Amino acid sequence: MPRWKLQILAVGGKFKFLENLKDMNMAKLHSAEQPCDTGSLRIAVLIPCYNEEIAVAQVVADFRQALPQAAIHVFDNNSSDETVPRALAAGALVSNVPFRGKGNVIRRMFADIDADIYVMADGDATYHAPSANALIEKLIREQLDMVVGTRQHEMKEAYRSGHEFGNKLLTGCVVSIFGGTFTDMLSGYRVFSRRYVKSFPALAHGFETETELTVHALELRMPYGEMVTPYGARLTGSTSKLSTYKDGVRILKTIVRLYATERPLMFYSLFSVLSILISVILAVPLAMTYAKTGLVPRFPTAILSTGLFLVSATSFVAGLILEATTLSRREFKRLSYLAIPTTNSLAKSDSHRNFC
Repeated sequence: MPRWKLQILAVGGKFKFLENLKDMNMAKLHSAEQPCDTGSLRIAVLIPCYNEEIAVAQVVADFRQALPQAAIHVFDNNSSDETVPRALAAGALVSNVPFRGKGNVIRRMFADIDADIYVMADGDATYHAPSANALIEKLIREQLDMVVGTRQHEMKEAYRSGHEFGNKLLTGCVVSIFGGTFTDMLSGYRVFSRRYVKSFPALAHGFETETELTVHALELRMPYGEMVTPYGARLTGSTSKLSTYKDGVRILKTIVRLYATERPLMFYSLFSVLSILISVILAVPLAMTYAKTGLVPRFPTAILSTGLFLVSATSFVAGLILEATTLSRREFKRLSYLAIPTTNSLAKSDSHRNFC
């Protein structure tokens, strides 16, 4: 029997025999659902919402129960229903973001809210609020800057097959280009350190913001982690705002844009190699004809070949220049990141003040 087939884990004061790794991970998660000791660290729960009147009150209540010490913030994106009054009635602090799009909401949330640990979840009641304690504990214990709650669903309605396939495809694209070990890049359930939030530029407008969140961590080589969390179906009457194809295309375009801005030498080298190959293919017959006859009978082809050669050279030089610019920009972002205290140092300083 493989070693991992039989594991013993203390859960709630009792010992359980776990059949496989999946059960072991979930048991670890549920064993950490009790509020973790965060000392005097300030925790903010950030909930972006657009027309979530059916679910927002439950989301606020669930996070209030899971994290009684946290400030619950609902950022409404110009909802046309009763989202705002129901969030206020549930006891949340509500802010309005006039510019439409989840990326714009996250930009405002990160800019306006001052905390030591940030928990972000959607306002549709699909994410498991009690798991926030395990995510926070992992962030503090392993000294991470971001922990992603990867989605594990039991109901087919919770995660449509098209969305699941698209998530795997897009996550694979990001991992192949930028590296990393992410398995659920598009999850909206995340916990951040103050360092991460206050160094994140937030340039995206819509649902492609999760891609930007992931690449930011990879480019600055921040410590990050993932943890399996339960993922449920939307409440009856609640509708998804995600468009499978439209938002999928926008996310793909964002990946290409980030590839061009964060890996400019590689990006423009592709155009350079493609242009030089076509140029050589067009030039070889002309060179053979010229060697035999001393004539160049197809001037348009010769001009096109020369032009493609110049495009190739220009692309490569542009990549070199932009690579140097990107390196300088990355160094500046890194210094901005290092200027912010770590979560552990904040906890230690708070403990020292309390002791004194």
